[in-house]
Amino acid sequence: MRIVSLLPSATDVIADLGLIDSLVGVSEDCDWPPEVRTKPLVARTRVDLSGLSAAQIDELVDAEASGSHSLYAVDAGLMAGLAPDLVIIQDVCEVCAVSSGDLASACPIGAEVFSINVRTLADVLAGVVDLAGRLGVRERGVAVAGKMRSTIDAVRDATAGADRRRVFVAESIDPPYGAGHWVPEMVEAAGGSSVLASPGEYSTKTSWEAVLDAEPELIVVAACGFDVERTMARAGGLCLPVPTVVVDGDAYFSRPAPRLADGVRQLGHLLHPERVEDPGLPCEWLPVGAFAPVAA
Repeated sequence: MRIVSLLPSATDVIADLGLIDSLVGVSEDCDWPPEVRTKPLVARTRVDLSGLSAAQIDELVDAEASGSHSLYAVDAGLMAGLAPDLVIIQDVCEVCAVSSGDLASACPIGAEVFSINVRTLADVLAGVVDLAGRLGVRERGVAVAGKMRSTIDAVRDATAGADRRRVFVAESIDPPYGAGHWVPEMVEAAGGSSVLASPGEYSTKTSWEAVLDAEPELIVVAACGFDVERTMARAGGLCLPVPTVVVDGDAYFSRPAPRLADGVRQLGHLLHPERVEDPGLPCEWLPVGAFAPVAA
């Protein structure tokens, strides 16, 4: 089977299923494992985000969302030349990844479009099995999902009975967004209590003043689409009177793929280091002090 994955989380799953050789094309955001970066890029961002501040990115996303446009452009010519049997997309967010609307004039005749749409941890686990089944390796998918579930359950068991610290997970920093979808469930599994976000619901724009009014005991900056280094470059002068840690949001929090289980392990260690061993994932602590917003 010839597969084009325009969804980074699906590419992650395909790799864990041992089917990288079946990938004939990917989107620009598909970056794991490293060997997928050698695949032809079928979809690219229409705007260079590398030099934009967090506030500028938020303004751009709002503008694109209000106009029902994606930030991605699909190369119809390349797509046709690759002649995929299956094209994988999503329809949860029309801005953050390629959706069905982007394929209206870019999907080759005869190619099947497989849309993965998840909102909760249960959806993520079921999505792994569903994709594996469509690719003819359902038992591999059951094994991958089972390993995720075992990792998450081990953290849940380790933190059972511990005091549940209040946690705000920021999907963006200027302005802050409370990370929704599966992230509040990750916090709960790690022995915390999520504030300003609800399981299965969209992420919510708020303000740092409102965040502090919610009295979190820990703030986790897990910026959607950004690793620790790129998030720190945009953190500017952000200073909060609450312990605040920057993590790799792209790999372990915002991407609904097997590595979410490692994100739960990291949260468990950050909240209860005496109960959950450090998984060794990247993170950086921000200074604690009087509130200062992100530098422009």
